[in-house]
Amino acid sequence: MSASDNSVQFNEKLRRTEDAIALKEPDKVPVAPFFASVTQRLNGSDYRNLYYDYETAGEAFLSFYRDYPMCDAHTCSGFTSGVANELAGSTMIDWPGRPGTKVANISSHQVIEHEYMLAEEYPELLGDYTGFMMRKYIPRAFSNLKGFGGVNFTPTVVLSTSLLSPLYSPEMLGMYETLAQIGKLDAEATAAFLGCSAKLGEMGFPPMMSGISQAPYDILGDYFRGTIGIMEDLLEYEDEIAAACDMFADQQIAAMQYFRVVPMPVKRVFFPFHKGMDGFMSPKQYEKLYWKPLRKIIDALIDIGVTPYLYTEGRYNSRLEQLADVPKGKVLYHFETVDMKEAKRILGGTACIAGNLPIAMMEFGKREAVVDYCKYLIDTCAPGGGYIFDFNGCLENAKRENLDAMFETLEKYR
Repeated sequence: MSASDNSVQFNEKLRRTEDAIALKEPDKVPVAPFFASVTQRLNGSDYRNLYYDYETAGEAFLSFYRDYPMCDAHTCSGFTSGVANELAGSTMIDWPGRPGTKVANISSHQVIEHEYMLAEEYPELLGDYTGFMMRKYIPRAFSNLKGFGGVNFTPTVVLSTSLLSPLYSPEMLGMYETLAQIGKLDAEATAAFLGCSAKLGEMGFPPMMSGISQAPYDILGDYFRGTIGIMEDLLEYEDEIAAACDMFADQQIAAMQYFRVVPMPVKRVFFPFHKGMDGFMSPKQYEKLYWKPLRKIIDALIDIGVTPYLYTEGRYNSRLEQLADVPKGKVLYHFETVDMKEAKRILGGTACIAGNLPIAMMEFGKREAVVDYCKYLIDTCAPGGGYIFDFNGCLENAKRENLDAMFETLEKYR
């Protein structure tokens, strides 16, 4: 294709997805599966290269989308510097290629959950967030950056540079070179990702998302208290959870104001939902602690012309009525384990829906099962618009024959 043809294709694909989100019926059902890292395994690369060999990883992404031009958006995932994480001593994940890792090169990273904040530290988090992050969180989360633990400014008469003494302690001085190296490596990873995304755009594929955030409750549970910790806190620290989530909501809103000024064709923010599924808390707690602070971010994004891309994980059947509490045609919901007929019935007049094709079926199922499920999803969700075709999760591996069957079915049936 010529550059002008690719530009036309880019705009057509973008409009198809935007129409679906706006609850219009597009010319075809948009196809925007979250391929994640299956692109690596099927195209001569592996997950390790997402951390250590950006050129090979990037070419695998490009090769994948050349093979499957039907996609209406790309889900090229960001590159992460494995060396930067080594230098920092990152403790929250294990990843392929890390010296001493137990993670195979054909596997994605593995989360290692810790309590980086104790239950009794809520007052410190809420009263001095920056101080807590510097003195407590960073030294706990990054084993090679413990020098931050001694940075403590005390009230004093500011008549000299002595105020800065916590910043030039021997422990801090020993970290500055490491921080400079980490910054350089992270910048290289970001540049490689942006370059790959730009090439995909030139090929005619818009990005599916242009930002990422999380529900405030998930931020608190994932990165501070851990799953068990925050579930225990529901019994004893409900008000503290609510205050922390409100603070995180305000922080996320402030961080995403760049959408007001940065020109970009796609303005969508991806929210992976981790701890709000059925059974994780009562409906009353979900409303107060999960939905209310999240809705605050949703409204703020919509006000500046950004689409929240809300990626539910786990069962969400009991939450569907609550999810309908959003402005019409402004939100995209992805579902993993949900009755899609009910999701269409309850949300069809309010929000675009996506997801539900089992990734296990793509890896282990038969071709015929894939064909039948694709037809079921289109028959159930596509009438009247407001539907985008996707898996029920991030596809990390698949039989090539099942992937081909999926695209062949969609080509004929959508």
